Amino acid sequence: MSATAILESRSLTKCYQNGASTLTVLKDVSFSLLPGATCAIVGPSGSGKTTLLGLCAGLDHPSSGSVILDGHQLDLLDEDERARVRNVLVGFVFQNFQLIPTLTALENVMVPMELRGGNHAHDYAVELLEKVGLGERFSHYPAQLSGGEQQRVALARAFINRPKILFADEPTGNLDAETGHAVIKLLLELNEASGTALVLVTHDVELAQRSQRIIRLKGGAITSIECRATGVELTTLPQTN
Repeated sequence: MSATAILESRSLTKCYQNGASTLTVLKDVSFSLLPGATCAIVGPSGSGKTTLLGLCAGLDHPSSGSVILDGHQLDLLDEDERARVRNVLVGFVFQNFQLIPTLTALENVMVPMELRGGNHAHDYAVELLEKVGLGERFSHYPAQLSGGEQQRVALARAFINRPKILFADEPTGNLDAETGHAVIKLLLELNEASGTALVLVTHDVELAQRSQRIIRLKGGAITSIECRATGVELTTLPQTN
């Protein structure tokens, strides 16, 4: 593994017990991601994409293997410790936006920084909302915004704590093609400007093709990695039939 990696997945495996049988949804997945690099995880439904994303982000425990996030081995930490690591290092963008309905766009963006006790949350939230083209929507609630506008608020929120790595789960999945293209452009522009590493799960071919690496999963295992530029190191070559 690279000593400078922001993310390392080491022989990551996830199984679920279903009565007397065991369902393996992820099998011996190993790769590493350098700071500032972009990586798309693609594959058919049920291939383990979201499971892999959740494990890498410390949202779930692996059955075996480990995740190293900026030097922190997540499986050695308790839930409170993992939460602290996520709060400092990680940003999230979800398919269903996950905005707080009772807060305005501006307040939604401010929340992560306020939870960390950071200064100037208001000013930076204003700056980010202006960057994503919502300078006139500060006081609007999520229900008053279109899907594309809600996802732009979510993008601004994801970057407010200046994360070292951003995990995005189907960020254009609930958007039409035109709106999705606009969100892709904003996501990649914000990511490049901030130098944040990006790991995304997507069915969007355009979005995947604009990533430096594409990891393809099938049946919970890596079937191939397309290397489009430097940034991701594969440590164990996948076995293919």
